[in-house]
Amino acid sequence: MSLFISCPVADVERTTAFYTALGWTLNTEMSDHNVSCFAIAPEQYLMLSNREAYAAVGGTEELIGGPDTPSKVTVSFDLPSREAVDELVERARAAGGRIGDIDDYPFMYQRQFDDPDGYHYSPFWMKPDTDPTA
Repeated sequence: MSLFISCPVADVERTTAFYTALGWTLNTEMSDHNVSCFAIAPEQYLMLSNREAYAAVGGTEELIGGPDTPSKVTVSFDLPSREAVDELVERARAAGGRIGDIDDYPFMYQRQFDDPDGYHYSPFWMKPDTDPTA
């Protein structure tokens, strides 16, 4: 099954620069001046469309917020190490992202960042040999 996360953005060019700075891979076959498609894992894509293109494929004005609108979804994903989490968040900071909390639980290390349009991400690393229910 393929997964596509679709988000309206204010400026596709700015958004493309941000996610490219994170080190994510632009799928040029599925991108144009209205949308940037980033492959974030095999068969998993982030579709970042200008507001007009987003609305044209089923979005409604009520769903299209802005950078001051709180995210209604948090995109969480695991990375292979604590260092990988820190590196990604620092790339987000350097690219203009807003950095949030650090959570260092006995079983997991997690950080937060928002992109320039206010979309919220929470990369994490599951610590080996821990029981999350303990």
